[in-house]
Amino acid sequence: MMFSVEEFFDLSHCEHRSLFENIEHPWDVLPKIASYLQFRLKPGLHGRLIGKPFVSGAVFVGKNTVIEQGAMIKGPAWIGENCEIRNGCYIRENVIIGDGVVAGNSSEFKNCLVFDNAQIPHFNYVGDSILGHGAHLGAGVILSNVRLDKGVISIPTPEGPVSTGLRKFGAVVGDHAEIGCNSVLSPGSLVGRDSVIYPGSQWRGYLPATHIAKLRQEFELVQRMGTRD
Repeated sequence: MMFSVEEFFDLSHCEHRSLFENIEHPWDVLPKIASYLQFRLKPGLHGRLIGKPFVSGAVFVGKNTVIEQGAMIKGPAWIGENCEIRNGCYIRENVIIGDGVVAGNSSEFKNCLVFDNAQIPHFNYVGDSILGHGAHLGAGVILSNVRLDKGVISIPTPEGPVSTGLRKFGAVVGDHAEIGCNSVLSPGSLVGRDSVIYPGSQWRGYLPATHIAKLRQEFELVQRMGTRD
C-alpha cells in the first residue's frame, strides 16, 4: 500500500511545501526539518509578546502572532503569521508552524510540521509529526512517537507492515481531521483528510480519508447503596 502526500495534504496551505519535494511518503519530511531550518531560517520577531515569554535567538515569528507570558520557544523554530502561542506552550527543537495556528496551554512540540490554521489548544504532545491544514487535536491528545522497545516504526496494513525506517515518528494527521479528547495515537499512525477519531481512543495504524473511528463503551448501571434519604 502506498501513502502519497496528496492523500493527506493540500500543499497550498503550507509555506514550506518545498520540504515535500522528491519524497515518497509524507513521513519522509521529518528527517529534513532540521537541515531545512539550518539553511533557511532567518531569525526575527515580528509578532507581539505579552509579558516576558522565553524566545531564543534561533526563532522566526511572523506578523500579528501573539506569544503569551509563560510560553517557551527554544528553537530552531519558524512560526507563521496570526498565530496564538498561549501560556504554557513549549516549542522545542526543529518546529515549523504555519499561519493562523493555535498552540495552546501545556502543549509541547518537537521536530514537527504544522500546516496553516491547525488547532492544538490544550494539553497536547506533538512529536515527530505532521498536522495538516485545519487539523484539530482535542484536549489531552497525545501523538506518541517512540515504541516501547525503541525499534523501527512500521505501519500495519492489510498487505503487511510498511517500514518507515524511523525510530521516532508520531503521526501524520491529514487536512481537517479531528482527533477527540484524550485520545492517544500510537507511533506511526496515519489519519486521512476529513476523518474523525472518537474521544478516548487508542489508535494505531491507518485511518482512510473521510472515515470515522468510533469507540463504543458499555456502561453497567447499578443502584448506589447507603445514600442519604
